[in-house]
This record gives sequence, C-alpha cells and structure tokens, in this order.
Amino acid sequence: MSTPVIDARRLRKTYRIGDQEIRALDGVDVLVEPGGMVAITGASGSGKSTLMQVLGCLDRPDGGEYFLDGEEVAKLSGDRLAQIRNRKIGFVFQGFHLLPKLTALENVELPLMYAGVGDPRPMAEEALVRVGLAERMNNESNQLSGGQRQRVAVARALVGKPSLVLADEPTGNLDSKTGAEILALFHSLNAEGRTIIIVTHDPEVAKFGRRRIHMSDGHVVPPDQIEKTNSSRFALAGGAAT
Repeated sequence: MSTPVIDARRLRKTYRIGDQEIRALDGVDVLVEPGGMVAITGASGSGKSTLMQVLGCLDRPDGGEYFLDGEEVAKLSGDRLAQIRNRKIGFVFQGFHLLPKLTALENVELPLMYAGVGDPRPMAEEALVRVGLAERMNNESNQLSGGQRQRVAVARALVGKPSLVLADEPTGNLDSKTGAEILALFHSLNAEGRTIIIVTHDPEVAKFGRRRIHMSDGHVVPPDQIEKTNSSRFALAGGAAT
C-alpha cells in the first residue's frame, strides 16, 4: 500500500479578530492518495483557504497532525517548512505571482535557483515546452496574455517535480475558454501521475476533480450532506432554495 501524499488528522486553526474567536479549521481530517485529483470547495469563510495554507506548509495548525509524503510536518520550524515547500509542493495562484520584468524562462528558473540547482535552464525550458509555451520563453511576463501567464505559473509549479501541486482559484482571472484550457492541462498532468488539489468556490471548476472535499464553518462536510449544507446557507442568505 502506497504512502498517502496528504494525511491530515484533526487539524485545528483558530484566529482572533478583536474579541471574536474564529475556528477556521475545527478537527479536519484529509487523506489524499498519490495521483489524486481533488477539488476543495466551500463558500467564503468556510475554511478552504486556511486548509490550503496548512496543506501547502504556508502555515502551521494550532493542533492535530499533518503527514506530507509520510513526514510529520505540522510542528516544523519556518525554515524547515520553506525547504519542504521548495522540494515537495508546487503552487499555482489566481494572481499568477510572476515577476513582470523577468521572462517566462527566468520566472520558471527561480525556484530551481533557490533550490541550488547549478544550471536551471534545461529544466525550465522542458517545463515551458510541457505547458505549450516553447515560443514564448523569452517574453517578459507582462507581454503575455492571462492564459499564457497562468501556463508560466503552472510550469514554475512543476519544474522541481513536486509530489503535490496546489492550485488556488487557478481560473479566477481567466475567461471561460482559457480557464477550461488550464483545467485540461491539470487533467493531463494528473494523468501522468501528478497529485493535483484545486481550491475553488466555482462549482463548475469543482467538477474537474475526481473527488470533492467540501468545507463549511471549519469542517469537512460528508458527501451526502453537501447539497443540504448549500441549501441551508442559501436560505440563511434570504433566498429560496430550488
């Protein structure tokens, strides 16, 4: 039996805003096997972004256990978490997070340089070819379309050959056609064995995942309760469920 890429148990994360205590994660369990294609969904404030931060080792939980590729990471130091992020996790963000004056190739080379790779260029070129940007490698990122910039971001996420790719609202700044192309790219990468997790509030994007984890009020909602939870939120907002 293979070791899960993600094995998170009873994760807790609490924030304080003034006198108010917000339980962003309240005993969350998540298990993702290698090669999974998972969508994490939920309304604003449901805890999905906090869960992404913890799973991506961008933040530590207040309680619980988190094993990434079998290694307990929940209580590691900030420096050690940074090393793990660089080595095991690729990130794709809604806002691309590219440096505008660098070329596509230079943006993709950056994580390899941080990792101490002696000559990052061949690996960066291979990643850009993989996402269909062989003819745009030497364009500065501000000379690229939104879809091309997102492809650069995907190449940057993949270049270090991470075991896990986390995509946070990866189609949020794209038109529907370009967004569908990016999701098709994720499917292709997943078919090659990559573990992909997409965090989204868009139910159409969520359909691209083979499995769905729905968050509500800091909890994972059982699959048979998702529609009921959505209807309850809609009613509380003053609508009429149909």
